[in-house]
Amino acid sequence: MKLLEGKTALITGAARGIGRAIALRYASEGANIAFSDIRYDEASESLEKEIGAMGVKVKGYASDASSFEDGDKLVNEVYEEFGHIDILVNNAGITRDNLLMRMSEQDWDMVIGINLKSIFNLTKAVQRIMLKQRSGSIINMSSVVGIGGNAGQSNYAASKAGLIGFTKSIAQELGSRNVRCNAVAPGFIETEMTAKLPEDVKTEWAKTIPLRRSGKPEDVAKACVYLASDLSDYVTGQTISVCGGMSMH
Repeated sequence: MKLLEGKTALITGAARGIGRAIALRYASEGANIAFSDIRYDEASESLEKEIGAMGVKVKGYASDASSFEDGDKLVNEVYEEFGHIDILVNNAGITRDNLLMRMSEQDWDMVIGINLKSIFNLTKAVQRIMLKQRSGSIINMSSVVGIGGNAGQSNYAASKAGLIGFTKSIAQELGSRNVRCNAVAPGFIETEMTAKLPEDVKTEWAKTIPLRRSGKPEDVAKACVYLASDLSDYVTGQTISVCGGMSMH
């Protein structure tokens, strides 16, 4: 028996990186997959094909997670198409790094809008369905930066820390109806976002990680399988760090 057999998952920002790894892993565990990204492009198309080949239902959507209207429309369309939504992964996120003295208002607003407002938009829309079903798992993508902060990332850190507070509040609000809400805080994961960093920076960073290596998107996906499945049916309001131990510092 696959861990997510017959469940439907909606994953935002899933065309590439961590979101893509989660979608593929969920599909391999038997889940039907609805995923969104800001635009439907070649990456979305190839993900749809790859998941379709696994024999589960899949559909990709173009949707702006930071738009309340888009979030509502997306959830309604997915519900209509799939009949139920059992798992929501709020994964859409961006960075616009700079020291506060050089950070523009636009860079602040954009990061807060996409990283933080998006989870309000999607969770508010999906809770109606999950409350009616009396079951569901909501997983919010935070970061070790949301726990420990990072110079040059005040906007990103604020958005990812805010997400942890939101997660705990929603866990309390929805728990009596058997709807769970948890966060995952990845550390240094190899994605397009981190690929731009110079090699020496990556090497130095790896030395600060007890497991002495950077993580792969699949490492995060595995934690998300646990939180989406019945294996974690008594786990809510928690933040699981997937960081090789780096957040212990």
